[in-house]
Amino acid sequence: MASILPFSNALGNAPFHHKYHAQVNLSKHAPCRQQRVETKIITCINLDQKGEPHSHRQTQNGKIRRQEINDVVPGSWESMEGLVHCNANSVPLSPINFLERAAKVCRDRTSLVYGSLKYNWGQTHQRCLKLASALSQLGISRGDKVATLAPNVPAMYELHFAVPMAGAILCTLNSRLDANMVSVLLEHSQAKILFVDYQLLEVARGALDLLAKRAKRKPILVMIIDSDCTSNIDITSISYDYEKLIAIGHNDFDIVRPHSELDPISINYTSGTTSRPKGVVFSHRGAYLNSLATVLLLQMTLFPVYLWNVPLFHANGWCLAWGVAAQFGTNICLRKVSPKNIFDNIIKHKVTYMGGAPTVLNMIANSTLADRKLLNHKVAVITAGSPPPPQILSMMEENGFNITHMYGLTETCGAGTFCAWRPEWDMLPPKEKSKIKARQGVPHVGLEELDVKDPSTMDSVPADGKTVGEVMFRGNTMMSGYFQDFKATEEAFKDGWFHSGDLAVKHSDGYIEIKDRLKDIIVSGGENISSIEVETVLYSHPAVLEAAVVARPDDLWGQTPCAYLKLKDGFDADVQEIINFCRDRLPHFMAPKTVIFQDMPKTSTGKIQKFVLREKAKALGSISGPLECKRKFVKCSSQYEE
Repeated sequence: MASILPFSNALGNAPFHHKYHAQVNLSKHAPCRQQRVETKIITCINLDQKGEPHSHRQTQNGKIRRQEINDVVPGSWESMEGLVHCNANSVPLSPINFLERAAKVCRDRTSLVYGSLKYNWGQTHQRCLKLASALSQLGISRGDKVATLAPNVPAMYELHFAVPMAGAILCTLNSRLDANMVSVLLEHSQAKILFVDYQLLEVARGALDLLAKRAKRKPILVMIIDSDCTSNIDITSISYDYEKLIAIGHNDFDIVRPHSELDPISINYTSGTTSRPKGVVFSHRGAYLNSLATVLLLQMTLFPVYLWNVPLFHANGWCLAWGVAAQFGTNICLRKVSPKNIFDNIIKHKVTYMGGAPTVLNMIANSTLADRKLLNHKVAVITAGSPPPPQILSMMEENGFNITHMYGLTETCGAGTFCAWRPEWDMLPPKEKSKIKARQGVPHVGLEELDVKDPSTMDSVPADGKTVGEVMFRGNTMMSGYFQDFKATEEAFKDGWFHSGDLAVKHSDGYIEIKDRLKDIIVSGGENISSIEVETVLYSHPAVLEAAVVARPDDLWGQTPCAYLKLKDGFDADVQEIINFCRDRLPHFMAPKTVIFQDMPKTSTGKIQKFVLREKAKALGSISGPLECKRKFVKCSSQYEE
């Protein structure tokens, strides 16, 4: 194995000496309008050291290390007569181009709708250009961070273009975070400006107060106000109003374009199923490619009407903040996600595409008749997160939605795989179709490789649908790394692959199916129990609305399944009924030994926070004593133990 490997896991599939560091003529045969570059460098994502490029090189054991690169490995094209690498044939990839193209091609076509507010692509382009100009006037320059704390309102969409147009890096913060966490992320990201929605103003003020107590520099505060807002707002501590800030910008602002397509475009803090967020850095290249790959996997046609259920702060709306612009689409912004708002907007605006976590699908499928509307056209839906229960997929299809299940992480810039539907599956019974549709499938076109591997040997698992391994990725749409955490980046990219931490099997047709998160597997008496398999059975119970299964410690078995359930309105079920229901459909060792009824703790993207439930289950302690081998029952209004 060569000592220098392609750095395709984080920085694209180009050779390690990346040609996009500068737009220059590298051909020794071409007339030299510009100097031939003798040194080629890949810039390390080190956002604190501007102008001090470093690079990462992988050794034979796959470990990444920082190293200056001063040697040259010429491409084969350099020795071919008549070829050049210049501005005419090499431009850094960036989603900024999608907005400029939409404004030129479809200037008068509707770009964005929010209540009574409506813009066309020409107006959206001008607003973003002026906002970028205003940011520059506030002192924002290349590499600075600009944070947001807002729901899916028009400003959030515009900032996805305006911030990178100013050369800055967008840092979208979870709108459900408390003041303490917001202050931590503002400090970590080093954001110089914070755009905050008026409904979240008190959270932002609390965060800035906490920053001040730590003697940290506070970011400039810009408030986003709805045009129809009637509430009185205390503007003390507000530096700028969003619309007034746009007004001071210039129409002829010269866009600060990326020097390299590997330059950072955004930092996304993982909301996830862990309690410790990490700052995932997207590059212009990764965002560009994943936007197009997501458009393709969703089979998004030209001029789509896209309903924004997916938070724009979550992996930049799975990169569709930029992807919809690439297709000259109309963005329907939605401040609050509810079944009524979803159905009303679909009917009113003839929505053709939307996204949503499985929790949103569950909410739609179980919506009341008063909220539900009869759809006269199909709506294509992309869903991601934990595998949607087959029952929910069937109910969604019956309500007029066509589901595409994709899988990815923040680290994969959103979508990484999808269940590519085959025509021959149309003839299968509904139950079988739902099972297949819940698979995570195959890599999208922007991904170089997807595999399920044994992480200890890095060998691929057999495609038998039974052998469990870890899902791993390689390709051009991976993150660049974790901001200010090289150790975590190195660990994530170990052995030249991105390690997802998700466990899956590979079927004979090559489609993968997630079985669990590595940390969610329950080991009981030496047997591995997939929490997802138990949850799927629980979701088939007619009274169950939401289900999550975690490990509870046990002195006899090591761990036993503990089920947390939320029941549907108007339905009832007791604990023993639930356990017997599972025992009738699963091997007995897989059936929950503990059942607890409660509301589910969730992230803002609808993911059930299993780490919270794991801690609660851990605090319950062991069911069995060290020497107990017989059943015991504990009478409790919400719990049955075995």
